[in-house]
Amino acid sequence: MATAPQAANLPLLYKDLVPLNSNEHATWKSRMLENAKFMDGQHAIPLTIEEFVPASRNFPIIFSASDTPVPLVLMGMNEGVNTFMNDEGQFDRPVYVPAYIRRYPFMLAKLRPDTDELSLCFDPTSGAVGDYEEGTPLFDGTDPSENTKAILKFCEDFENAGAQTHAFVEELQKLDLLMDGEVSIQQDGLEKPYIYRGFKMVDESKLRELRGDAVRKLNQNGILALIHAHLFSLQLMREVFAVQVAQGKVPQVTELPTG
Repeated sequence: MATAPQAANLPLLYKDLVPLNSNEHATWKSRMLENAKFMDGQHAIPLTIEEFVPASRNFPIIFSASDTPVPLVLMGMNEGVNTFMNDEGQFDRPVYVPAYIRRYPFMLAKLRPDTDELSLCFDPTSGAVGDYEEGTPLFDGTDPSENTKAILKFCEDFENAGAQTHAFVEELQKLDLLMDGEVSIQQDGLEKPYIYRGFKMVDESKLRELRGDAVRKLNQNGILALIHAHLFSLQLMREVFAVQVAQGKVPQVTELPTG
């Protein structure tokens, strides 16, 4: 059997990864989780570009402050705080749920460094996959069940969307449209504002300065609409902050990076 990826390289939310195979998991089933406790304390979740518009209605969309920025939805103003979930691991109000979350506990992963082949894996600690009496079978004999085929299709679509998202960010970088972000939020009764840094955002000044042909290209390939969804969503940062204040979870400091 192929060796599972090392724990040190596991992506966000995943505590372990095991390749799904008919030899070991022929009788296993998947089942719906009663809650999303695996989201505890997660303040920022990766987002693909096809999700920008629906996600922008509920969350601020920012970019990670890294050499290869990643679009993220912001669920809290600092690490360890998720203002959208209650103590029972449920979303406490109707919101768009990013595909990154809906994909869990499954994902496609490269099991060997000498190949680009991806295999369907799952997090065995999730409680959503196991040798249960109740649930939806993962295999029909030695063949993947319709359930597993649907899971695989979702994961493949997610990978394709991820590649498109990477190309989108590369285009923003090529046009030098990403800048270090900063948002100042004034709290009632306090002299100093809360300054939120440690993320990247589109520079509206540089966007306005683009030549007509560059703007037309961005409009034709759909990137301009994505940029506008991102910029529009940033208004929601103050709402997230207000909820976090109401929950009593905002430290009394003036700068908090996203990490």
